[in-house]
Parts: sequence; structure tokens; C-alpha cells
Amino acid sequence: MKQLFKTITLFVVLSINSNVFAQTQEQKAQDILVRVEQKFKETSALKAKFSYEISNPANKIQDAVKGEFVMKKNKFRLKLTKLVNTKEVTDQEVINNGKTVWTYLKESNEVNISDYTPEDSEITPDKVFTLYKKDYKYALIEEVTEGKKTYQIIDLQPIDKNKKHFKIRLKINKATHSVKSWEIFEKNQNRFKYTISEIAYQIEVGDNYFNFNKSSYPGVVENDMR
Repeated sequence: MKQLFKTITLFVVLSINSNVFAQTQEQKAQDILVRVEQKFKETSALKAKFSYEISNPANKIQDAVKGEFVMKKNKFRLKLTKLVNTKEVTDQEVINNGKTVWTYLKESNEVNISDYTPEDSEITPDKVFTLYKKDYKYALIEEVTEGKKTYQIIDLQPIDKNKKHFKIRLKINKATHSVKSWEIFEKNQNRFKYTISEIAYQIEVGDNYFNFNKSSYPGVVENDMR
């Protein structure tokens, strides 16, 4: 009986400690994410260079592209590049002024125009900074050191189990509160990873930069899908 009592007591203590640890990791993650969001809110606009990787180990899919984006609140301009004779050239552009989206394809010199109607499940660049505020559970997983920099790894899991993805992993620079990368894990084993190589805050950019200027694309064919 005494041994049984000890076993039950130990189980209760371990359960309490486990819950406290989980709550602590959740609170730590929230504190980090609040600082990341605050930094984003305080910047007028930002510009970043990034790489975008798509993989699916089961189907042996592995692809990657590079690009850059400029973001100003809910507006953004995204350029994807490819190598041509060892030189990076723009292959595709996505321009979003918060109301209209223009998708320009350089190879065919055409632009598709549509209304911007974001889905709740869509993870756009601006949403990365605020995902934690609703519909997700989160926790600080670990801290890793790479060179002289320390990064905090946070996992976000959707409360809605019907979503295509089951986890988003954020990698955050501990010193600067900047997002270094985010990776989306889907149930079908697809993985989408964005990694920031350069980022500049408080850049000067006018609202017109987020509109498609037809005169800059001679001979472009417009496909208005609105």
C-alpha cells in the first residue's frame, strides 16, 4: 500500500511539473511572438530577400526558387527569380495593393488580374507575424546557435484539425526579434519553407509601388479575371 501511495504521488508530481513546463514554454513563445509582431507593426515597410523550398520526401519532390518581397502593412510585391546564364532574372511577379492582385509571367509576357479575396487558411507574408493571435496553439521548442547568432524555434499547431497543415515552425533571431524562416508542414507530407537571407526595416516606398504599371511591361497581355 505504501509503495502504491508513493507511485501515485510521483505520478501526480510529474503530471504537475509537466503541465507547468508546457505552460512555461507556451508563455515564453507568446512573449517572443508579441515582440516579433510589435517590430512588424512599428515598421512602415520592409524589404527582404528569401529562398522558397518545396519538398515531399514520399514523392521525391525537391524544388527551390529565390526572390524578394517588399511589404507595407497588407500590401506586398513579390518577385521570383531564376538563373539565366549565371545571372538571376525576374521570372514572375505578384503585386498586391490590398484590393487587387496582379500576377505577371515574364515568359509569356502576360498578367492575370484578380480581386484580392484572402482565405482564412491562406498564409500570406503579413499573416506570419500574427498567426499566434487566434486559431493556433504554440510553444517554444528550443534555442539553437548558428555561428554567433541564437535562434528561437517555435511551433504553431492549428486548433482546427481539418486544416491541410498540422504545424508551422518559426525560426526567430533572438537578438533582433526578426523571423529568419517559417516552414509549413502539410498532412500529405508537403513542406514549404521560406528562409530570409537579408531584411531591411523602415524602408521608404510609396503606395503606387504596389500597383501594376502597364507601361513598364511593353506588349503585355492583360487577362482580367475579376
